[in-house]
Amino acid sequence: MRKKVTVIGAGNVGATTALFLADKELCDVVLVDIMEGVPQGKGLDILEAMPVEKRDVKIVGTNDYDATANSDIIIQTAGFPRKPGMSRDDLLMKNYEIVKACISEAAKRSPNAVIIVVANPLDAMCQVAYKVSGFSKNRVVGMAGVLDTARFRTFLAEACDVSVENVTAFVLGGHGDTMVPLVRYTSVAGIPITELIDAETLDKIVDRTRKGGAEIVQYLKTGSAYYAPAASTVEMVESILKDKKKVLPCAAYLEGEYGVNGLYVGVPVKLGARGIEKIYELTLTDAEKAELQKSVDAVQELVTVLEPHLG
Repeated sequence: MRKKVTVIGAGNVGATTALFLADKELCDVVLVDIMEGVPQGKGLDILEAMPVEKRDVKIVGTNDYDATANSDIIIQTAGFPRKPGMSRDDLLMKNYEIVKACISEAAKRSPNAVIIVVANPLDAMCQVAYKVSGFSKNRVVGMAGVLDTARFRTFLAEACDVSVENVTAFVLGGHGDTMVPLVRYTSVAGIPITELIDAETLDKIVDRTRKGGAEIVQYLKTGSAYYAPAASTVEMVESILKDKKKVLPCAAYLEGEYGVNGLYVGVPVKLGARGIEKIYELTLTDAEKAELQKSVDAVQELVTVLEPHLG
C-alpha cells in the first residue's frame, strides 16, 4: 500500500510539491485548497502527466478535508505569499489564521501524521501548527534550513565552479534575514571552503543567502519562490517516508538545545519515520552564538505577538 501525503494549498508551492512528489513516485497525493476547482484542476493535470512520466501514483484535488484522512505526512503550504517590500513578519497574523484553520482540520483526520510547515513566517507558523495539532514535538517540523542551505550551496558551487553535490553546508537559525550560514562547517568534498574562497567573497555569498528569498520576490514582483521550496520539502518527505535518517537543517522545537527553550529554530536534525529523531547540538564560537541568539530573538518577537492567540 502506497504512503499518502496531503499538501494543503494548491498555489505555486503546493502544486509544485505535489508534482515533485508524484514524479518521484513517493506516495499518493491529496491536494487540498479552499479555492473551488483549483486543486481539482491542478490535481487532474498532474495525474494526467503520470502515464508520460511512467509513474503509478494517485493525485486527488479537493476542497474537502475528509479526503485527507489517514495521511502519513501533512504539508502546510497554504498562506499569503510575500510581495515586494513585505517582510515575513508582515505575514504573521494573516497566515496565523490560515495555518490554524488548516492544521486543525487536517490533524484531527490524520492523528499519526508528521506535519511539515512551509508557510511563512516559517518558525512562527511551526509554533502555531505544534500548538493547534497537539502532536508531539518530533512530529511537527519546519522546512527552512533545507531551502536556505540549498541557496547557500548554489552560490558556493558557482563561486568555486564545482558540482553542487560536492558542497556540504548548512544554515542555522530562523528563516529570514538573521539566519546563520555556518562558514566554519562548510566544505567542498571535505576541503574547507575558506581554503577555496576569500573572506570578502564569502561574506557576499552569506549576505546573498540571507536575502535569497527577497531576491526572487524582487524579480517576480507578484509572488515568491516555489521550485526550490518545493524541492526542499520533497527531500524532507523522502527522508521520512523511506526512513532514510538524513541529517538536514530544519526548524525544530528546542527545549534547552543551543540555550533555547520553547521555540522553533533551524538546527541540524535526523529525519526518519518518526519525524525528528535527533537534534544535533554543535559547538559554536562566541561570534556564531551571538549571531544565532540574534536570530532566536527575531523568532521570539513573532511568537510573543502570537502567544495570546495560541493559548
